Amino acid sequence: MKNILYKSLEESGKILKSYMDKDFAVESKDIVSNLVTEVDKRSEANIIDIIKSEYPSHNILSEEIGAINKDSDVKWIIDPIDGTINYAHGIPICCISIGIEKAGEIVMGGIFNPFSGELFFAEKGKGSYLNDKPIHVSEESVLDKSLLVTGFPYSTGNNPNKPVEVFAAFVNRDIPIRRLGSAALDICWTACGRFDGFWEYNLNAWDVAAGYLILTEAGGKVTDFEGKKYSVYNKEILATNGRIHNIMLDVIKGVKK
Repeated sequence: MKNILYKSLEESGKILKSYMDKDFAVESKDIVSNLVTEVDKRSEANIIDIIKSEYPSHNILSEEIGAINKDSDVKWIIDPIDGTINYAHGIPICCISIGIEKAGEIVMGGIFNPFSGELFFAEKGKGSYLNDKPIHVSEESVLDKSLLVTGFPYSTGNNPNKPVEVFAAFVNRDIPIRRLGSAALDICWTACGRFDGFWEYNLNAWDVAAGYLILTEAGGKVTDFEGKKYSVYNKEILATNGRIHNIMLDVIKGVKK
């Protein structure tokens, strides 16, 4: 499956690069700021065609078309462009993300930013890699010395998860925080030690499936906001180097009380 995963990432990467800074159709989905472009759809169709050519009986869950269910215990979880708003505005902080789930467990994942040329990959039990070189999470153990990254849901007003308030709680500790616009890359950059921790609300399986495995195989820790076992079908994620995980949980829980 690795060869097909790589082929899907690289071929769709060519599509993203070919349309960058050109005119293409952009639409809104459920709300104005939730965008989909014709490039998302072309990237998605390309990935699905490649997968079906080799594994026609496998299940697929993809952001734009939803679920294609077959009689299989393998599911390909696809985000054809993670960071669509960035892409639509010519900002090259975006990627293609593909996770592979087998019998309910994420066993392989790849994330590719064709503009930086960085391809992150992990296979269950075999570690994580950036362009075929092993990666590991950072060793920072002091939250106030950490560099964090986050994202916000499309709708933050009156959100019961209090995303703005949680953000403020970290900012008020004078902790530097970045907001890049691609959850998949945020997780990968935590996996390779550029960031020490990441949290976000209201994500979907295609946003996190590959990144979850890449980060855990790099030595990191992922839970929900209660510190409970994580599933890629959860709507909330805390992903860290493991060393600052519990104190980040304490900050989040303190706001949500």
